[in-house]
Amino acid sequence: MLPSPADYRDLRRTWRGDVLAGITVGIVALPLALAFGVSSGAGAEAGLVTAIVAGVVAAVFGGSNVQVSGPTGAMVVVLAPIVAAHGAGVLALVGVFAGVIVLLAGVLRLGRAVTYIPWPVIEGFTLGIAVIIFLQQVPAALGVAPGESTNAAVAAVQSLASVSWPEVAWTLGIVAVVAAIMLVAPRLHAKLPGSIIAIIVVSTAAWLVHAPVATIGTLPVGLPAPIVPTADWSTVTGLAGAALTVAALAAIESLLSARVAASISDTGPYDADRELVGQGLASVAAGLFGGMPATGAIARTAVNVRSGGRTRLAAVVHAMLLLVIVLVGGSVVAVIPLAALSGVLMVTATRMISLATVRTVLGSTRSDAAVFVVTAVITVSFDLIYAVLIGIAVAAFFALRALSRSSGVHREELPPPAQPGDERIALFRLEGALFFGAAERMLERVGDIRGIEVVIIRMSQLQLLDATGAQVITELITALERRGVTVLVKGIRPDHLGVARRVGVVSSLRHQNHLFDDLGLAVAHARDHVARAAAR
Repeated sequence: MLPSPADYRDLRRTWRGDVLAGITVGIVALPLALAFGVSSGAGAEAGLVTAIVAGVVAAVFGGSNVQVSGPTGAMVVVLAPIVAAHGAGVLALVGVFAGVIVLLAGVLRLGRAVTYIPWPVIEGFTLGIAVIIFLQQVPAALGVAPGESTNAAVAAVQSLASVSWPEVAWTLGIVAVVAAIMLVAPRLHAKLPGSIIAIIVVSTAAWLVHAPVATIGTLPVGLPAPIVPTADWSTVTGLAGAALTVAALAAIESLLSARVAASISDTGPYDADRELVGQGLASVAAGLFGGMPATGAIARTAVNVRSGGRTRLAAVVHAMLLLVIVLVGGSVVAVIPLAALSGVLMVTATRMISLATVRTVLGSTRSDAAVFVVTAVITVSFDLIYAVLIGIAVAAFFALRALSRSSGVHREELPPPAQPGDERIALFRLEGALFFGAAERMLERVGDIRGIEVVIIRMSQLQLLDATGAQVITELITALERRGVTVLVKGIRPDHLGVARRVGVVSSLRHQNHLFDDLGLAVAHARDHVARAAAR
């Protein structure tokens, strides 16, 4: 999970494309880094510092060749309430703690856990984040302070009470112009950086006419000196929950972004565990320099791939370009209206929502549609991490229900030729999955039989058997034997035999010879048993 020369083996062939891609991504990332920093409450400087420091560290130590990391909208959604509650000064501490947690997750090889998140949960999560990002920009678009609520929707509504004319006309006009340019630019040429063009146009116009709108303000020249954040024990414990939330989001978003990058590029697969290590180190480094927690950025990563980026050099160049802007262009950045950044994020949030994907999810199955809607609603209404957890729980419920319904207990006819006494023998075939969600139905189905002397349970078609299923079979055998019914078990699969023995399926049989591998032998034994009982 450490950097190696193999990370750059194609550099001699791809470096020109990597440099151009890095410059392109840097241009795209500049307004986003500024906007995310401002939107989080930490300030534009924190957004730039994060994009620079985390961008380099994640590129070098991460598990993807084309991933571009930095501040993201999803992270802002989590950070804004933390800043509102504790102040911007805690972000560095939260970033370091969260980075350490993500780093440990990588070391413990937990990277593949993201593959267990169902697709409807991911899409619902993305839709919810897009809605929150848009709503968070409403106050700045109106030129007023956000409401007191930590919920983006409620705060947006509360901010409406503070709107005043003619100030709101200036800010709404800036947002409208930014949105129009960002929507039109790609239609003119696919590679036109609409966001940076929009920022330049509205900033220049606002500066020339002395528009009465809030601007970013003066930024420090260069990067701040690294400082290890300190805090007392009560502060540390108070921020533990926030750090865990940030870490979970950073891990999920980074791994999803890396997976998307691997699917749209030919730069090879990504290493999920190494990606967590790299992202953890990136958040720690950003926190030491006063930045925000970082994640892999899907939008910037996609721009990198489509612009020709093939190695980690592209992400490093993107960070270096932002550093040059900080060093020599701070006075220019200072005049950018905050409303312009809100316009950029509003358009960005809108582009996160794919109507085609929404229609596909809603039209797939009822259960998937329910998971999608529940995840999106909880994301907007409550909390991102709770939304993911509840979405996974709901998806798991529907999956288990479907698996339970695919399981069955079927009574079969005995193999011919028929013999006297066959009516006193019951042959049941178990199929599918016998686990805690389906076991009770099997118990009721077989346990209700009457007038039977021998029951044969066929288990060779059983695909899944857990401890609960094995316990139910044990209880069933015990109950039938107690009623004087002889139970024969046929065809326990080798991979099920261990749990069957440990839980007591085999030991609950009247005799060890009542366990068969061949159906013919089991049926012959049952018929012999019935014949001997009749003779008595």
